[in-house]
Amino acid sequence: MPYRSPLLDVPGSIPPPDDYSEAGVPWHWGDPFAEQRTASRGVVVIDRSHREFIAVTGAERLSWLHLVISQHVTELAEGSGTEALVLDSQGRVESHMVLAHLDGTVYLDTDPGQSVTSALPKGGPQTPREYFEAMKFWSKVDIRDATGELALLTVLGPDAERVLSAVGAEVGPEPYAVAALAGGGFVRRMPWPGRSGVDLAVPRDGLVDWWRRLTDAGARAAGSWTFDALRVESLRPRLGIDTDDRTIPHEVGWVGSAAHVAKGCYRGQETVSKVHNVGRPPRNLLLLHLDGSPDVTPETGDPVLLDGRKVGRIGTVIQHHELGPIALALIKRSTPVGAELLTGSEDNPDNLVQAAIDPDSVPAELPAPGRTAAARLRG
Repeated sequence: MPYRSPLLDVPGSIPPPDDYSEAGVPWHWGDPFAEQRTASRGVVVIDRSHREFIAVTGAERLSWLHLVISQHVTELAEGSGTEALVLDSQGRVESHMVLAHLDGTVYLDTDPGQSVTSALPKGGPQTPREYFEAMKFWSKVDIRDATGELALLTVLGPDAERVLSAVGAEVGPEPYAVAALAGGGFVRRMPWPGRSGVDLAVPRDGLVDWWRRLTDAGARAAGSWTFDALRVESLRPRLGIDTDDRTIPHEVGWVGSAAHVAKGCYRGQETVSKVHNVGRPPRNLLLLHLDGSPDVTPETGDPVLLDGRKVGRIGTVIQHHELGPIALALIKRSTPVGAELLTGSEDNPDNLVQAAIDPDSVPAELPAPGRTAAARLRG
């Protein structure tokens, strides 16, 4: 059965359209633009209880995880977290997760329905938990599906601290700081979306109660539309929407935040290290401003065209309360920033929409460390 949040039964919640990526949780609560403004200027709470949880325990939980995910976690302290990926053997992104280390357990939460390639000879797709189980071998770790135990709520906005204090959910100011919640679960500081984000992983059977406590304390109910709008504005990708089957971490800003370039011993590490040290990513995740005058908007997967040539792929498309229609797109690195682009369905040229790259979203072209070191050796 597809997941359906109990908050969809609360009066005022609007379910998402069919086939929407954030299925099963409220899309908005009647006024999505006002919800976005409140997220930027006040405080909102967003139901993200469709996310899935894995819990890893055992004496070797950190050293074992260090071998199977892209992030450096051997010294991940209790009360802290990070982000990580699972890559295929070519360094392409297959899973993205956020970690929290608390009370002898590492919790990993992911968007629903993620699939990774088995490392076993037979190959084939697996869930992240199945992949971890297959990679456990003789390590002293226990892995369990914790989705039935925890549900995620996200509090956004500059007034978040007031609301969190009122419900006893304080957490340190450092990015990814983690603290226990009374009664079970944890609270985690996030560096995105926007400037003030905090996740609350609450007992799943207490989801509605926690949501009411937060709204009673002054948080406005907001939907996944608001989260996605701020996520796009923050240039944060959503796996499977803003990525395709060729995406490597460097293209979407996951090097550093989710993939460590110096540690070895994880699948796909050679690609990560090589591109970081001596190469350039073939594409960059950029913010596009879309012409809002037509009645049509592009859809995820539509091409981005320059003079009739495909130079990119559309990811998340969203209506933002200040920026209007915007999208994330994977764009060839050689595409000029000021280029006049078109996007939409190639099958119907009348539905093509003009698009422009936001220059502030273009990453700086820094020298490749390996090339710089080689130049120094040559004198």
